[in-house]
Amino acid sequence: MKRAFLDKLLQRLRRVQPEDVEAFFIELAQDRRFLETIFNAIREGVIVTDVAGTVIYLNDAAARIFGLDTASALGRPLADKISGLRWKELAQGRETISRDIEIFHPIHRILNFYVVPLMGGDDAAPENLQHIGYALIMRDFTERDRAAQETLESERTAALQLLAAGVAHEIGNPLNSLTIHLQLLERRLHKHPMAEQEKLLQPLKIAQEEIKRLDTIVTQFLHALRPAPLARTPSNLNTLIRESSEILRPELNSRNIHLQLELSAGLPALTIDQNQLKQAFFNIIKNACEAMKQGGTLTIRTQADDQWVNLIFADTGDGMSQETMARIFEPYFTTKNNGSGLGLMITQRIIQAHGGEVSLASSAGHGLKITIRLPRHDRRIQMLPSGPRPLPALHPPRKA
Repeated sequence: MKRAFLDKLLQRLRRVQPEDVEAFFIELAQDRRFLETIFNAIREGVIVTDVAGTVIYLNDAAARIFGLDTASALGRPLADKISGLRWKELAQGRETISRDIEIFHPIHRILNFYVVPLMGGDDAAPENLQHIGYALIMRDFTERDRAAQETLESERTAALQLLAAGVAHEIGNPLNSLTIHLQLLERRLHKHPMAEQEKLLQPLKIAQEEIKRLDTIVTQFLHALRPAPLARTPSNLNTLIRESSEILRPELNSRNIHLQLELSAGLPALTIDQNQLKQAFFNIIKNACEAMKQGGTLTIRTQADDQWVNLIFADTGDGMSQETMARIFEPYFTTKNNGSGLGLMITQRIIQAHGGEVSLASSAGHGLKITIRLPRHDRRIQMLPSGPRPLPALHPPRKA
């Protein structure tokens, strides 16, 4: 309310009837509730502080974004309630400042906000306006950034798919030719004396193994970029886990790794592509073996709820840093000397093709836990009810 208006109101109070004063303040209270309703209906977060940075007002969106309790935040310094904000750098007198920030609690979000200085006084005399506080207005750009990342990933995949067609021809054909000629050399060596065979067979075997390794890398590359359509059949995931782990049983034993299976007996059957999921499980188990080197425990657990079937792979290896986990699904990113960097990328593609999700949890020196969530029902498409769709509510979601 303007100061000049208040001065005039105070001068007239002696001539105003008590019931008129009561009606006026009732109207003021109604106007305040009306404005609060409007501010709480918008999605942008709004925080108002005084010059010192003490919170005077915040709407529901701001409280939800930062995980604040409105009652406990009012009257407290904003810097105390939102750690890491560096309020002194933002409160720059009468300058408007815009910044991007990343917050991790209560939900990971990317925000753009701007700080607007608030001025008070007589509008008729701008030179007398006084700095009375700040308005901090926030916009959630998390979905925008996620969409940009998905577009970038789509463009990167398209470029790699174009490259894959050339790789299949330019590398695949020479590898086949090399394999044939090395086989011919091996046959001719058997006609030479044993002493000469022993000198040449070892390098020949190494060359053959290296060609096989190159062929495997090319095959993985092509499968990662051009995944085969799913051949879905009703299957039991517990059975697939047992079969995948048995394939790697010799490697588990050679590394002295204990395999602990905690498979739920009531696990529902899912309509899935058995071969592709076995490949995904194989990749995860093999990575866990290599992470633990010599000795350790790999625990594989299955469980289900009303919507999802969960598979947890937990090893006791060295774990991963946050930086490594952020890049682990990128093509060709690997922390191993002889890794292709495609195994977990292929695994993620397979799980996503089934409508599922892959998540990681780890810290350096404390092992890695990979959780796969597969839907109990097909989630690729959802039919909406016929008829006109209702408009979304204008008010923000209620607090949990």
